[in-house]
Amino acid sequence: MPDYAWPDAQHRTLIGTRVSRVDAPVKVAGQAKYTYDVHRPGMLYGKVLRCPYAHAKIISIDTTAAETMPGVKAVHIVQGPGTTIHWAGDEVVAVAAADEPTAEDAVRVIKVEYQQLKHLVSDAEPPQGSVQEEGPLSMDAIDDMLDNQVPAAQMVSEIQRYGISEKPTEDRLKELKEDGASDAVLDALRTATVHPEAASKVPSNYQKAAAQTTGDPEKAFAEAAVVSEGLYGIPLITHCCLESHGSISEWTDPDHLFTHISTQNVSGIPGQMAEPLKMPATNIRVHQDHIGGGFGSKFSPDRWGIFTAEISKKAGGKPVRIMLERDAELEVAGARPSAYARVRVGATKDGTVVAWQSNSWGTGGPGGGGMPPIPYVFSIPNQRQEHIAIRNNIGPARAWRAPNHPQAAVLTMCALDDLAAKLNMDPVEFFGKNLNLTKQRENTYREELAIASELMDWKQKWHPRGQIAPGDTGIVRGVGLSFHTWGGRGHASDCDLTIHPDGSVDIKLGTQDLGTGTRTCILIVASETLGIPMDAIQLQIGDTTYPPSGGSGGSTTIGGVSSSTRHAAADARDALFAKVAPALNTQPDQLECVNGKVSVKGDSSRSLSWKEACSKLGVMPLTIRGKNPDKSKPPDLTNSGVGGVQMAEVEVDTDTGVVKAKKMVAVQDCGLVIDLKTAETQCYGALIMGISYSLYEEKVMDLTTGRMLNADMGFYRLAGLSDIPELVVHMMTGKGYDERGVIGLGEPPVISPGAAISNAVANAIGVRVPFLPLTPDRVLAALEQKAGA
Repeated sequence: MPDYAWPDAQHRTLIGTRVSRVDAPVKVAGQAKYTYDVHRPGMLYGKVLRCPYAHAKIISIDTTAAETMPGVKAVHIVQGPGTTIHWAGDEVVAVAAADEPTAEDAVRVIKVEYQQLKHLVSDAEPPQGSVQEEGPLSMDAIDDMLDNQVPAAQMVSEIQRYGISEKPTEDRLKELKEDGASDAVLDALRTATVHPEAASKVPSNYQKAAAQTTGDPEKAFAEAAVVSEGLYGIPLITHCCLESHGSISEWTDPDHLFTHISTQNVSGIPGQMAEPLKMPATNIRVHQDHIGGGFGSKFSPDRWGIFTAEISKKAGGKPVRIMLERDAELEVAGARPSAYARVRVGATKDGTVVAWQSNSWGTGGPGGGGMPPIPYVFSIPNQRQEHIAIRNNIGPARAWRAPNHPQAAVLTMCALDDLAAKLNMDPVEFFGKNLNLTKQRENTYREELAIASELMDWKQKWHPRGQIAPGDTGIVRGVGLSFHTWGGRGHASDCDLTIHPDGSVDIKLGTQDLGTGTRTCILIVASETLGIPMDAIQLQIGDTTYPPSGGSGGSTTIGGVSSSTRHAAADARDALFAKVAPALNTQPDQLECVNGKVSVKGDSSRSLSWKEACSKLGVMPLTIRGKNPDKSKPPDLTNSGVGGVQMAEVEVDTDTGVVKAKKMVAVQDCGLVIDLKTAETQCYGALIMGISYSLYEEKVMDLTTGRMLNADMGFYRLAGLSDIPELVVHMMTGKGYDERGVIGLGEPPVISPGAAISNAVANAIGVRVPFLPLTPDRVLAALEQKAGA
């Protein structure tokens, strides 16, 4: 039977070593082509008229002046009269013109009449008596879900769970289908439970989304020696990809579409475009070379991807480019939901955590959003949780690198850190004592906690809260920690590997490289398996003409592409051995390929160079398709479930409230590491991103106008070079880790920075700053409250 297993440490030459990215030269030289750089022959420029109101109904649209303007090639109404707009900046009309200034002028002369509606853009704690119990969905709610592009599977789930307040007629179902409802949604509506008594209820913006109890929390709190209570929160932040969302679409003939798009999901885009464009997915080709950031926001073509194709068709099939401007990118391209909670935690005298109670709320925009997985990591035996989802007009939510986990870490780890402070316990001792509550990952966390403590020099730096007073300079320091977890099993992936008679090798798969080193890791696996240099292999990715591979989300890419590549390379290698064996007077299973040669095991004198060996193929190249998953080819090369520990050291100026990160430590496991260098850099990037959302990022809304106030790079601040402290990363490798197989790493290291930095600030100044980001005004307010206590 072929050997697909990952080679052990003694037989690896590349896997697990530090290999520089193969795409680094073209990127540092400015030669890498992103979607934003694509300029097709005869290309038109698209611009979009956006609604200025957070909640409004479109009454009328007049595009006459734009249509007659010289240079304008097409005008497309995206949302027509009668449509309800649910957030400011939503698309109303698109224009394609010969150049950008003309397109911008055309947008300005379009006349739209709106009826303004009452809006809500706050995610503050729900007012008393405003919360509505879970109930059936109205047809207006179904319309809203379609307008908000809620996935069909989620719509079906909610219809089946809650039922509906009125049964739709077949004519109404036909209207919904025209508005984009899938057959599955329509079938769910036909068979849903109807609750007519709910039709007269006025819907509330505040919906009870979860309520659950485990064990006996009342008894546990009554018996607890110490109880800590606190308010914690993490705000709505936007996606801020440096390459904005968008695409360039053209019709190569009346039935075939070619799209360059900035996406995390090359293979999946045609299937999502097919239904709204009413064409077969096989007639849609998607291409992307490089992407300038995604982080969970670029899985679908979006409404703008669809109407870019539609307006191209109106313009005679010419290429049309629509890339979001920076303000639109920040307003409408998705946001990470907010999460806030009032938390009570109880423990025995020795610090054993016995009880948890949380009343949480948050928003993901019009869809509301669900409860973060709290308490996080630690399975506290007695707990009660209630969560309220706020449905408002703040804009649509999207997956943001480890969806819901950064929020859960802040709400949980900050509450537990405050409990440790009330117990007068060192957090390392406190969390260590309760690691049994992490269940199957207890040993991993214990090992990681010890390593992180040593790398941070925790024993020297930690001090009880309030025991260090600021010196003459008003500068204080503190340290904090956090734990996190993630899944990361590899997604479905197909890979074609071809060995040519001249010795050349090429690999094709329809994956994408988000800048994480996917290209490099694919080549490492193929090179290791075939025993030839990485630069002897031609890799082609990023096109739907190649075998399909899953979208890059959930930290699933590395497990998927490494497994399919390993299967393809191992089968191709063994097929080559079958051709070469007679020439070396041996059996195929007695051959190996190492250092560019195919040799008899144990007798290097009986060998052929790689090129000589490939010549035995004759005139026909050898192409093998590898797949993941593939149960017919054990063992499973990927796995799921990782843990990590992070620590932060901060410096706080108590006069100005300014917080500076001084050192960050990340200790992380992810199974077998393919490329240690790119694994470490994933963690470095995550720590930097964590510093950004801990200290700076927040989508600030004007409560009166409903508009985002900081929709530009001047006021939506990200961490810069001067904000980056010493970063220390330690990957858990070797026995107990490598044999688990490859597990994704993209998301887990971004989860803990917010909690770790918040805990470090509390340690430094002796009081909790309840909400991120830890801006100077919030720090000074906490210090003032402490002084007045």
